[in-house]
Amino acid sequence: MTPEDRFPGPEHPHSGPRHQPDLDVLPYGTYYEPEPAPGYQGTPYEAETYSGYGGARYLEQHWHDGQGHGHTVHAQGPGQEQHHDQGRHHGQVGYEGGYDQQDRTGYEPQDHGGYEPQDHGGYEPTLPDQPSPALQLTDQLGDQLGDQLGDQLGDQFGDQLTDRDDPPTIELGPPLPDPAAPTYPYPAPGPGEPPGPVYVVGDVHGYLEELRAELHHQGLIDDGGHWSAGRARIWFLGDFTDRGPDGIGVIDLVMQLAAEAAAAGGYCRALMGNHELLFLGAAKYGDEPVQSTAGTASFLAAWRLNGGQQSDLDRLEAHHISWLSRLPAMGLEDGHLLLHSDTTAYLEYGESIPDVNDAVHSLLADGGVDEWWDCFRRFTKRFAFRGDAGPTAVHELLDTFGGTRVVHGHSPIPYLTGAVHADDGQPPHIPGPYVYADDLAVAMDGGVTMEGRLLVARLPI
Repeated sequence: MTPEDRFPGPEHPHSGPRHQPDLDVLPYGTYYEPEPAPGYQGTPYEAETYSGYGGARYLEQHWHDGQGHGHTVHAQGPGQEQHHDQGRHHGQVGYEGGYDQQDRTGYEPQDHGGYEPQDHGGYEPTLPDQPSPALQLTDQLGDQLGDQLGDQLGDQFGDQLTDRDDPPTIELGPPLPDPAAPTYPYPAPGPGEPPGPVYVVGDVHGYLEELRAELHHQGLIDDGGHWSAGRARIWFLGDFTDRGPDGIGVIDLVMQLAAEAAAAGGYCRALMGNHELLFLGAAKYGDEPVQSTAGTASFLAAWRLNGGQQSDLDRLEAHHISWLSRLPAMGLEDGHLLLHSDTTAYLEYGESIPDVNDAVHSLLADGGVDEWWDCFRRFTKRFAFRGDAGPTAVHELLDTFGGTRVVHGHSPIPYLTGAVHADDGQPPHIPGPYVYADDLAVAMDGGVTMEGRLLVARLPI
C-alpha cells in the first residue's frame, strides 16, 4: 500500500495565501546557536540543537472553562490606538492567572461583603462562669426528648448537644483506590474496553477551513464541526496561529473539541509550539526590547516577521491566554514521544516529561521578557533528527523521556526532504507523514502554508 493510499487528502478550499520562505526566522537573520556544547560530536544540524539538562516539577494542566470574563486585549503597534483599560499600555495586556498583578478580576480587598470586625451586632459575650443560653436550651431539649423517646435515647441525644468536648462524628467515605490500578485522563473504560485510537495533527497556522476539512475526512468531527470520534484521543502538535487567516478560530475549535471529547469519553489535547510562545510574547511584551544575539529585537517585531496576523491579536482574549499558557511542551502517548519542534532543546528544561512541562509553565508564569525570548529561541531550532547524526539525537530524547518513536511538527516536510520547489513549479507533493531517522522520527508538518497539506494521521504509522 502506498503512502497516497494510506493518507488520501480531501479536497478543500484555499483559505488564504501561502507565504515563502516558510521557516521561522529571528530578527536580523539570527537563527541557530553559533557554538555547540563542548565535547558533543554530531553534524552541524545536531550541534546547533544540542543542549544540557535542568529540572523542575510538572503542574498538571487544566482546560479553561471559557468563562474567563476577561477583556479583549490588543497589542499596541505602530499606528494602533492605546488600550483604554487602566494599567495596560504599549502592547502589554492583562492576563488571568497571574500575568497582570493589577487585574484581580473584580476582586476588591477593601470590600468585606458587609462584615465589620469592630461591630458585634449587639452580641454580648457570656461570662466564663455562667452557662450560656444556648447550652441551657440544649439541656431543656435533651430532657424533653428524653421524656418523649425514652431515657436512653434522650440521654444520648442530650449528651451530643451539650458535650462541647466530643468531636463531631465523621462518616467514612469509600475506600481509597488501589494505587497500582491504571488511571485514565478520561472516564475509565468498561470491562475489556480499550482506550480509543490516537490521532496527531500537524501545524495548522490559522488555516481553519483546511483543519475542519481534514478532521471531517478522518471522521473526527461531524458536518457541524462537532466531536464525533467517541473515545478517540487527539493530540495537536502546536502552531495554531500566524501566516494563515484565522488563528483564533483554530484555537476556539480546539478548545471546543477538548470539551466535547471529554464528554464523549475521549480527549483532545495540544502541545505548545514556538508560535504559541511568540504569540503570547507579542501580546504580553509588545515592542519591549529583548536581549538578542544579533542586537535589539522584540516579540512584536519577531511575531510580525513570522506571519503574525493583526486580526488574531485584536481578537485574543483572556481565556485564550490562560489556555495557551498552560499547554504542555511535550507528551507521551502509546510509546510515541510527542514534540512540537525537532530539536533536543527540550533536554535543557528537565530530565523527564513532567520536569520539562513544569519548567516551561513556571517560566511563562514568573519569567521576564528575556527568559521568554530565550525559551522561544530554543524551541525555534530544527533539523536535529536529519542527517547521519539524526538517529543519535532521537535516541537521546527517547532514552531520557521514554517512548520508542518521536512524532513532531515544526519543520515542513518539503524542507526535510529537500523538495521545496518542484521542477514544474507545482506545489510540493505531500502524500502523508514523513518517517525518517532510521524509522525513529515522524514529521507531521505537511507545509499547509506553502501549498502543501494539513496532516491528520492515526498512530502508529
